[in-house]
Amino acid sequence: MASFNFQIRSGGKGKALEHSRYVARRGYHRAKNDLVLSGCGNLPAWAEGDPERFWRAADAYERVNGTTFRELIIALPNILAGAPLRPLVADIIRQLVVGRPYQYAVHSPPSSLQGEQNLHMHLLYSDRMPDGFERSPEQTFARFNPIYPWQGGCRKMSSGRTPMQVRDDLIALRKLVADIQNTHLARHGHAVRVDHRSLRDQGISRAPERHLGPGRIRQMSPQEKQDYVQRRQHWRAAAAGASDHGSGAARL
Repeated sequence: MASFNFQIRSGGKGKALEHSRYVARRGYHRAKNDLVLSGCGNLPAWAEGDPERFWRAADAYERVNGTTFRELIIALPNILAGAPLRPLVADIIRQLVVGRPYQYAVHSPPSSLQGEQNLHMHLLYSDRMPDGFERSPEQTFARFNPIYPWQGGCRKMSSGRTPMQVRDDLIALRKLVADIQNTHLARHGHAVRVDHRSLRDQGISRAPERHLGPGRIRQMSPQEKQDYVQRRQHWRAAAAGASDHGSGAARL
């Protein structure tokens, strides 16, 4: 079974433009030299196709304690690198963004532990849903007017949800991302699959793998790295065996 990793983050006022540049590997971030794909879509006319103009306006005009962007960070299967990657990314964007302004980038840095590629995508999007009315940059991020929508800003799609709804939406989103990846893995003839469920829900009793981080890995000796890699391979093999066993039992 392939590793599944999905994170969701958000950024407040004043954070959007710089994070956009980081994701797109603009300026000094270009030195990372790991950008594979990038693009944007659904931007208002005044942005003229430039995501930096959009995020700069969000930083300037969104309310003080408002959220300027949300970000999904999604691990992608390395075996889908190359030609299969672009349609996979396009499918994820189409099903997750649903009309909202967005910017994306796919990075492929080498992992600090084994040197293998760490293929993943960043998907930034605004909750401000376009509705067909032309607005200035300032009005786009103003408070929504439900009676006269053309006089206010764009509606925020995430407003008004209860904590239970937020939790359920996150679970559904994780499943959707896993289903999209599995569809593309099957389409290209790969038997490996990803699973969005927790280890407990998969029937696996071990603790989740810890993200060590580059700093911790630099402090490890070659033998410690080798031992950790071997343990991780054992965990993943055991997880794959447990998943296969569970799937077989379900078919009986």
